[in-house]
Amino acid sequence: MAPGPLKGVALSGKPTYGPGDLDDYLVARALAQEDTAAFGELVRRHQSRVRLFLGRLCRNPAQADDLAQDCFLHAWEKLPGFRGQGSFIGWLLRIAWTTFLQSKRQSDRYRAVLDSAARTAGPHHVNTTAAEQSDLDRLLAVLTQEERRIMILSYACGLSHREISDATDMPVGTVKSIIHRGKLKIRETFEIADHQYG
Repeated sequence: MAPGPLKGVALSGKPTYGPGDLDDYLVARALAQEDTAAFGELVRRHQSRVRLFLGRLCRNPAQADDLAQDCFLHAWEKLPGFRGQGSFIGWLLRIAWTTFLQSKRQSDRYRAVLDSAARTAGPHHVNTTAAEQSDLDRLLAVLTQEERRIMILSYACGLSHREISDATDMPVGTVKSIIHRGKLKIRETFEIADHQYG
C-alpha cells in the first residue's frame, strides 16, 4: 500500500496550510524557508481584520485596501523582527497603524499644498458634510486619534484588551482607561444614556 501525502504537503509537493495551523508555526515556516505559502495563509487569515481597522481609520475602502497591501508588504519585510511576544495579529495591526500614520502624514502635506493653492486661486473647496459620514464615523469623529484607534481595535476588530495592548505597546490598564474615556466622551457628546449602548 502506497503511503499517503505528508501532512501539510499537497500532492504537487508544495506545502499547504489551513485553519489548524497556528500563527507561530506559519511565521516559523515563512522565516525558516522564506515560505510564501505560509505567509499567504497568514495574510488570508488576518486580511479582513487589517482592512476593517484601516477602513475605520481612513474612512475610505479603496484607500484601506491600498494601505492593507502596503501593510502586508511591510510585514513580510519585517517578519524577522517578530519575536513571538504577544499575538501575531497584534504585531500586524501595529504595522497597519504605522502604515496609516505614514500615509496620513503624506496626505496632510499634500492637502496643505492643495489648500495653499486653493487660497491663491480663489474660493475654497466644499468640505464633506456630516450627513455623508456613517453614524459610526460621526461617533468616532469626537475622539482623539489615539482613542479612535483603540475603540476601532476593540469594537470593530473585536480584539481583547491584551491583544490591543500587544498591538499598541500600551499597558492593559491604559487600554481599558482609553476605552472607558472614549465611551464616556461619545455618550456625553451625543447625549446617549448608559443603558442604550455598551
